[in-house]
Amino acid sequence: MRRSNATKPNKMDPIQLPIRPITRSNLFPRNPNSKPTKSISVLILSLVFVSLALLLSYVLVFGKTTKASKRKYGIVIDGGSTGTRIHVFGYRVEGQVPVYDFGRTGLSSMRVRPGLSAFSDDPDAAGGSLRELVEFGKGRVPREHWGDTEIRLMATAGLRLLDSELQERILGSCRQVLRSSGFKFKDDWASVITGSDEGIYAWVVANYALGTLGGDPLQTTGVIELGGASAQVTFVSSESVPPEFSHSVRFGNITYNLYSHSFLQFGQNAAFDSLRGSLISGDLNLVDESLQKGIFIDPCTPKGYLHNLESWKLSPGSLEQKNRNLVDLQSKGNFSECRSAALMLLQKGKEKCSYQHCYIGSTFIPKLQGKFLATENFFYTSKFFRLGPRAYLSELTMAGQRFCGEDWSKLKKKYHSFKGEDLLHYCFSSAYIVALLHDSLGISLDDERIGVANQVGNIPLDWALGAFILQSTASLELEQADWISNIISDESPTLLSIIAIFVILMFTAWSVSKWRKPQLKTIYDLERGRCSDPSHPQNHRHGHSPTARLSDKNGGEILTTHAIATTRRAHRHLTSALRNTNELRKDSFVESSMTKSTTRMNSPIGHLEAEMPI
Repeated sequence: MRRSNATKPNKMDPIQLPIRPITRSNLFPRNPNSKPTKSISVLILSLVFVSLALLLSYVLVFGKTTKASKRKYGIVIDGGSTGTRIHVFGYRVEGQVPVYDFGRTGLSSMRVRPGLSAFSDDPDAAGGSLRELVEFGKGRVPREHWGDTEIRLMATAGLRLLDSELQERILGSCRQVLRSSGFKFKDDWASVITGSDEGIYAWVVANYALGTLGGDPLQTTGVIELGGASAQVTFVSSESVPPEFSHSVRFGNITYNLYSHSFLQFGQNAAFDSLRGSLISGDLNLVDESLQKGIFIDPCTPKGYLHNLESWKLSPGSLEQKNRNLVDLQSKGNFSECRSAALMLLQKGKEKCSYQHCYIGSTFIPKLQGKFLATENFFYTSKFFRLGPRAYLSELTMAGQRFCGEDWSKLKKKYHSFKGEDLLHYCFSSAYIVALLHDSLGISLDDERIGVANQVGNIPLDWALGAFILQSTASLELEQADWISNIISDESPTLLSIIAIFVILMFTAWSVSKWRKPQLKTIYDLERGRCSDPSHPQNHRHGHSPTARLSDKNGGEILTTHAIATTRRAHRHLTSALRNTNELRKDSFVESSMTKSTTRMNSPIGHLEAEMPI
């Protein structure tokens, strides 16, 4: 008859259980309610990373392809003093940053004459001069882009010289044409810009072309423009600048504090007319004796040129009473005297200066610092005299002296391809530039810091390009601000799907961490016991003392009584199960089972000796 499984001897032979040394790495967390194990943390972080990667991919890839990869266009109309020019720009966006191509494919221009200021007698006809320009723009912008292509009219010094009522009538006529152009237009996009804005735009395009825009402010290049009606000076100054001359421009993450000012009436053409009027009226006091005889001496016109007083278009009020009987206008062609006359014009009113520096009239200008580019009429004059872009002012001085001293008849033969009125101005232009840059602004005749250019690489140094750079960047920032609402309305199913995936993954990670915690708690109890809580029922159910402990040979603390009791119960269940299935001999079975139980009991303490009844 088979022996009952319920029969259990009370004692067994002493056995020795090998136990691993205690280390922090092979223990479970001290607190079963603490954070998940490293593997769970890695799992959760991985799920979060995948979810964020999906969202980021949607924003960068899907958003770029739907919104930013399309080619964009913009139009700026420059309403200058001598003509009106349209600029049609094409550009693309990469990584939410506009990329311009101001070469053949990215920029097209067309100019019509006269300028808008010429319509002062018939303001309502000014808009008609834009129709040809608008048609040019339509031919350069694909029809499907007309509706989202901004068109702006920016008038400069020519309109600034007119009174505000005339300005508004001319602009109103232009707005009617632009509203019906088919392009994107708002009424306030047709305006007269300030001279400081014009200078800032020129500075922006120059530094964009040079690659310094977006970099260290002190490494940027200043710009000096010489237009027809005004001159602009713009640069970064480390000197304290009065608020009325200080302007901030932000590009990328960099803010540039600029000095910028426009000197109205000091453009090349306006200065030439002012100088003539001052010479005739005697304001410059250069040739009093000749004036008393009714003879006017013009040092800025090559000798031999015959003047016609009527062609000067001077009003009678511009002449003093003693000079109304001028009978002759003699051209002297003297560079030095012309330069002195130009300097007197530039310094007029300097005695009223209330600032530390007033290099031109009574207007504040900080001391120039850094490199400079001289553009527009600086460039045209240097090109006429065949001077290089890095030519010194001393070279221009010598070229001007030769030209002014030459007889007019010889000059006409030498430069037969030039119109007479255009050729006539180059004596004054050379003298005026030297008086402006050297005598007024303090740039030495052999200074290498200044270059003359109207283009850098394939990028024209036109202020209209700088205006477009700033405005297109600002428009793109506005588009990005509305981008989230746009993709939710246009692509909501795709976006919501990704959000749903993100929520599911996060819920899965949270559930796994919660499911693991009870298991960790159970294993923790088996490994350590519940001896820390004397009131716990497990410590009294079998009559064990919650403080009963065993020691190894070195006196170190080892397993608690509760841990041994737990091991006994596990051993009894294992023995019973194996007896019922295999019916092995008792002695060999016990020996084998004890060996397996001993092997599994890997505790971190050394060797344990105990009597364990089977």
